[in-house]
Amino acid sequence: MNDQQAQELRGTPVVGGKAYGPVVRPGERVAPVHDTATIPEDAREAEQSRFVDAAGLVAARLRERASHASGAAAEVLIATAGLAEDRGWIGAAGKLISSGSSAASAATAATDQFAALFTKLGGLMAERVTDLNDVRDRVVAELLGQPEPGVPVPTEPSVLCADDLAPADTAGLDPKLVTALVTRLGGPTSHTAIIARQLGIPCIVAVADLDEVPAGTLVLVDGTAGTVVLEPDPEQAQAAVDESRREAELVAGWSGPGHTADGHEAAILANVADGVSARAATAYPVEGVGLFRTELAFLDSAEAPTVAEQTELYREVLEAFGGKKVVVRTLDAGSDKPLKFVDHGTEANPALGVRGNRITARHPEIRAGQLDAIAAAARETGSTPWVMAPMIASADEAAEFAAQVRGRGLVAGVMVEIPSAAILASSILAEVDFVSIGTNDLTQYTMAADRMSADLAELTDPWQPAVLALISMVAEAGKRTGKPVGVCGEAAADPLLACVLVGLGVTSLSSAPAASAAVGAKLGGVTLDACRAAASAALATASPAAAREAATAALAG
Repeated sequence: MNDQQAQELRGTPVVGGKAYGPVVRPGERVAPVHDTATIPEDAREAEQSRFVDAAGLVAARLRERASHASGAAAEVLIATAGLAEDRGWIGAAGKLISSGSSAASAATAATDQFAALFTKLGGLMAERVTDLNDVRDRVVAELLGQPEPGVPVPTEPSVLCADDLAPADTAGLDPKLVTALVTRLGGPTSHTAIIARQLGIPCIVAVADLDEVPAGTLVLVDGTAGTVVLEPDPEQAQAAVDESRREAELVAGWSGPGHTADGHEAAILANVADGVSARAATAYPVEGVGLFRTELAFLDSAEAPTVAEQTELYREVLEAFGGKKVVVRTLDAGSDKPLKFVDHGTEANPALGVRGNRITARHPEIRAGQLDAIAAAARETGSTPWVMAPMIASADEAAEFAAQVRGRGLVAGVMVEIPSAAILASSILAEVDFVSIGTNDLTQYTMAADRMSADLAELTDPWQPAVLALISMVAEAGKRTGKPVGVCGEAAADPLLACVLVGLGVTSLSSAPAASAAVGAKLGGVTLDACRAAASAALATASPAAAREAATAALAG
């Protein structure tokens, strides 16, 4: 690094705020085992059992952590536990053990095989390489009798820096001790970014040269600007953090509802995944649920959950927000979230394959059971939830889904996360009662960029003008038809971008509950005309950085 780089590193900002403290790094991972010793034939069956038992223990520990987590953290932990029990991975390791490899060596080699495959497939599957390597390390540690790898618990407020962080490492962090996250890899919608938003701590990803910053280095992290200042002046750094804390305290006093300074309404909603996360969300100033992810009941089940089991889960969320808006997203599985009870087959590119609505189109009984359960929960709670389908690409798909939803007395909508749905927003809105824009996938598919790639982090930034242009198209269609257009992707957690989205015509913003006050307070401090000016300015730029600068200037003017 040259002197200038040694003073300040830059990355992609994900969660705003400032933090100052020493760098801590994850403990040394278990070294992958590549031994050449051959296990005697009469010991191979026992070696097989050792491997299966170790994988089972790792999966059980991850599920135990998931049981104490909620929302996105619980989802990613359960999905990672599923990798530890993946039949393909276990089968590949089993073949190697049958040929004489040790269990630890087989775990490493099988992981190498699947990591290469996932990387080649790209997209959402490439995201799982970090998770798969984490599973490998935990299984190998168990086999070798070594401590389970993970993040050390700091003795003072610290900044966690790493190449990348596995879900199991980030899900259990204490935000009082880990005050910011910085990674060399990853993108704005990686697991690390999503969980940082849930924790409400500053986060920056795709920071080049981060691996050259040793543990113990004092750093000032600015999650809004995307900078990491090395060994800053202590007094100035502390003053910056104190000012950030004062701003946060002012934001914390915001109590809703969402509207601009001149009274234009924009609902501030929460993303939840179960009854636990829904009840926790009620402690924040949110007006309802803009995204109820229903995958949790499905991802950990060897068999399809019954209508009664699902009804109980949905009822918990509806009860938590009695009388308020709740938007339920039907099952978004497939690709990186396979179902154990569905044969997904082999796809050349799962991220562009049978996922979301496409799975239920092939297995209509899954969708029928889910809609029956949502309708039952609605009757039991006296509510009328809004229900939307993920991965809708055409008006015909929207119409088919809407008919089933309305047939059960529910409000019908769809997700807009495929560019074709944004382009055809007018015809899709003619078939449904509302749409919600999932900016994570819309950005990835629009820019043809893997959202986990640090090299492509700028492309997967939701501030990309091309993405904003598609959102504008959808919002304009909503205005013409008089129907709501929400945003439930991580973009809705960015206070500055939230103002741009409202300026484009978005009617509701749903994100991690911890982000709600910052978004609401920012929006409440500007007028609708200022939001529209910021939106126009951002649309006229050619890069995410320029869009941020233009929007900031427009709101300040």
